Amino acid sequence: MNFTNEGGIEGTTCFLKNIPGMWLLEQCLKEWKGKGISYTYENLLKMADSALAFQSLIDPDYASFINPQSMTMAIAGYCKATGQCAPSTHAEFVRCIFESLSLKYKSVFEKIEGLAPFPIEKLHVIGGGSKNALLNQWTANATGIPVIAGLSEATAIGNIMIQAKAAGCVGSLAEMRQIICESVYLEEFMPENKIEGQEAYSKFKKLETCS
Repeated sequence: MNFTNEGGIEGTTCFLKNIPGMWLLEQCLKEWKGKGISYTYENLLKMADSALAFQSLIDPDYASFINPQSMTMAIAGYCKATGQCAPSTHAEFVRCIFESLSLKYKSVFEKIEGLAPFPIEKLHVIGGGSKNALLNQWTANATGIPVIAGLSEATAIGNIMIQAKAAGCVGSLAEMRQIICESVYLEEFMPENKIEGQEAYSKFKKLETCS
């Protein structure tokens, strides 16, 4: 299943699986910017929300998306090769990426559920993706559990706390976590409309098998 173990602070181990994430969108934005078209994050969310649901899906892990010369052409080509309607507008490309990521998260979540010796009741999102309210809601819908959006600059905050510990300002990992917990705003997204994505997820799983 391509999971790995990554060393962490104080001898901890992070069990993880890498997923392309916002790389797909970033490459599209870079391509559009080269043509003189730029979007704010708020505009991107509105665009995605305005497009029709589940018209085009991709497996974000597919080899063609690693570093294509044109991400939009790679996405359109994948959709055509798998018998789907290819996105034609920028809004459709953004929706395709967000929906595909939410379904990919569900797929990986199911694998983790099968491996974990305890129930997983919440999904925490940190980093740049935490600012994407639409994707967070769709991920909650897909997985069927609450999604908690936290720090967008989680790496920087973690670095600060490590230095605070080295300077003797905090004494333990538990104390660092408590300080962070009390210092940041968390936004919770509850699952809704779970049924409408079940057919799309079945379609997505077939795409994963082909990939």
